[in-house]
Amino acid sequence: MADQSRRIDKTNKRIDDTNKRIDEVRSEPGQKIDETNKRLDNVHSDLISRLDANNARIDQFFLTSVTRDEHDKVDNRLTRLEDEVHAIRQQIGFTKK
Repeated sequence: MADQSRRIDKTNKRIDDTNKRIDEVRSEPGQKIDETNKRLDNVHSDLISRLDANNARIDQFFLTSVTRDEHDKVDNRLTRLEDEVHAIRQQIGFTKK
């Protein structure tokens, strides 16, 4: 009887040890998944901030580009108007004094 009790205790200990290993094996992938998700969240956050920064730079570039283009158009128009004024002055014989 004592031998059977000892064998049962030994079997129960093996079952307990096996259950502990199963629990460890089950928890390990969950922990790795959690760590991976955290890294993915960090990468996602970093990419979003980089995209925001790039979008701001692109917006500034287009604003500068449009401003430069508008300046060129105004400058060209001013040159044309000055030429027209000069031509009109020559037609009417207006001279600067």
